[in-house]
Amino acid sequence: MQHPSTTSSAVDQYQELTIRGMILGALITVIFTASNVYLGLKVGLTFASSIPAAVISMAVLKCFQGSNILENNMVQTQASAAGTLSSIIFVLPGLLMIGYWQGFPFWQTTLICVAGGILGVIFTVPLRHVLVVKSDLPYPEGLAAAEILKAGDHNQPQNDADAQEPQSGVKQIVTGGILSGIFSFLVSGLRIISESASAWFKVGGAVFQVPMGFSLALLGAGWLVGITGGIAVLLGMFFSWGIAVPYFTSTTPMPEHASMIDFAINLWVTKVRYIGAGAIAVAAIWTLITLFKPMLEGMKLSFQAFSSSSDSAQTQERVNQDLSPKTMLLIVLATLIILAATFYSFISSVHISVGLACALVACATIMAFIIGFLVAAASGYMAGLIGSSSSPISSIGIVSIVIISLVFMVIGQSSGIFAMAGGNQFMTALALFTASVVMAISTISNDNLQDLKTGHLVHATPWRQQVALIIGCIVGAIVISPVLELLYNAYGFTGALPRANMDAAQALSAPQATLMTTIAKGIFSHNLEWTYIKIGVFLGIFLILLDLVVKKLRPGWSVPPLAVGMGIYLPASVNMPIFIGTVLSYFCMRHIRNRYSDPKTQQRELKGTDRRGTLLAAGLIVGESIVGVVMAMVIVVSIALGEGEAPLALNLHNWDKMSELLGLVFFACAIIFLIRRIIRK
Repeated sequence: MQHPSTTSSAVDQYQELTIRGMILGALITVIFTASNVYLGLKVGLTFASSIPAAVISMAVLKCFQGSNILENNMVQTQASAAGTLSSIIFVLPGLLMIGYWQGFPFWQTTLICVAGGILGVIFTVPLRHVLVVKSDLPYPEGLAAAEILKAGDHNQPQNDADAQEPQSGVKQIVTGGILSGIFSFLVSGLRIISESASAWFKVGGAVFQVPMGFSLALLGAGWLVGITGGIAVLLGMFFSWGIAVPYFTSTTPMPEHASMIDFAINLWVTKVRYIGAGAIAVAAIWTLITLFKPMLEGMKLSFQAFSSSSDSAQTQERVNQDLSPKTMLLIVLATLIILAATFYSFISSVHISVGLACALVACATIMAFIIGFLVAAASGYMAGLIGSSSSPISSIGIVSIVIISLVFMVIGQSSGIFAMAGGNQFMTALALFTASVVMAISTISNDNLQDLKTGHLVHATPWRQQVALIIGCIVGAIVISPVLELLYNAYGFTGALPRANMDAAQALSAPQATLMTTIAKGIFSHNLEWTYIKIGVFLGIFLILLDLVVKKLRPGWSVPPLAVGMGIYLPASVNMPIFIGTVLSYFCMRHIRNRYSDPKTQQRELKGTDRRGTLLAAGLIVGESIVGVVMAMVIVVSIALGEGEAPLALNLHNWDKMSELLGLVFFACAIIFLIRRIIRK
């Protein structure tokens, strides 16, 4: 017997989009957007806000009569825009770093975020059938959010045998949440244990790293990814730290006074990551090619669903109804008008002819639209593979800024703009401004498919989710500009201080924006290193061919090129716990298969084991997410009061090695604890 929360017919009468839900979602969006903007500028990381939003929504709406699982789902869908749209800060501060902007113009910043965010929602609508409904991609955060919503559904039956299952689900999620929450607080709050550790050694001139990461949330994501993706990520890691970095360290003279570790990490950032970005670009294009036919079929199904007129078909397809094609077309046209007007406002500050200005507006709008549509599919696939939080969105930004800069380079040379005073700076700024739209599209599409996966699992109505996310994009966009302006005037950015007497040591590093700006300036100044991107392209082609050969020789096996590229591009401390999570999942399920010989018993126990593992993995993701949100707020308030960015830190002396050891011990004990709970009889 299925529960009402997991049975479509039982929830058909539930209210989904409500005024109170939209107000609550807007409030959560404002708070989480501000926190994400700060953390992104400070350390280059943002947190996925959908899971904490789901928990907050359940706690608040529980006090109101008539609240239900679908209403809670709409709140988390709307609020999830906070963790994703704020990723536009990975590009936009570059306009201040090159001296083109002296602040963040409200309307230009807001409208670029609104237009990019809404296009990100619309572009993923045709992908829902192929990447969510008919796909076996795990969508870690989407699945975790669905389990949270199901476990917290107070409309569950309490008088039948099935009532014990949701209660057990709540217990598993809470257990995982407490475990990872404690770990996250010890790492980011008290700062007495480390979230990563590495063993470094030298063979001749080659520097090697044996990395380790202790994030329990990433361990949970690994459980959901599966062993195939885990092995691919491990291959990428091995290429980075077992081949590429040792080669570059052995052939590049180490600067005086530089440590071995700093030297190796710098080479990974400046050379190897570009190889990873090139491999991801090729793998993403290949993914688009392989998805093209099923994507067209999905679009055909969407159109057929809306052309159906019978009452029975409409009832049957409630959980399959996206925004109508007519509505999507009108939204796209309105968004393109907003984009064109914003680009014209941006370009009009430069004294060029009206014809050239209109040509640049058209070019920027078309590029943002076409590249945005292409990266939407790639971003959604990557999010489905390893989750939104770990998805290498910045690599999409690198590919986008390279393509856009090259196009504007040709236009600038043919039109004589570079001969003007400040022409180079203007074209660099326009490339960054255009890339910020692509980044907004990419991040929202990355998130939207996670939300649609959650909705698919709890039987929500897709078009209502898409409306909720559009609302979230608008609310989040309104918040981003004032928060950016506030942080810029308070701290400044690396290389961009608003006042002469400011302390440069306190400036926000904005690492991704610095990288994107460096690439754009390098292209327009003709001094960008293309060698490593080209190596990555050839590596990506090799990985695609290898994957095809493996699939043919060993059906059921594969080497996902995107996952290998992400293994190269992402830090090893992120990759390692994901890989360990995939191994944990594989051996737990294998242990159950070996324990039971009777097929029926084996299948029953495998299902139960997988459910326990999934719920605990969801809890691990939830606990770290919620503590991350709380600590972000504590840090922001502390800095505003002049108390520093680590108000709860114990500041123990000579504690680095001990913190790494404690992190390893905690991580190992957590794995043992999880195994015992997952494979219990």
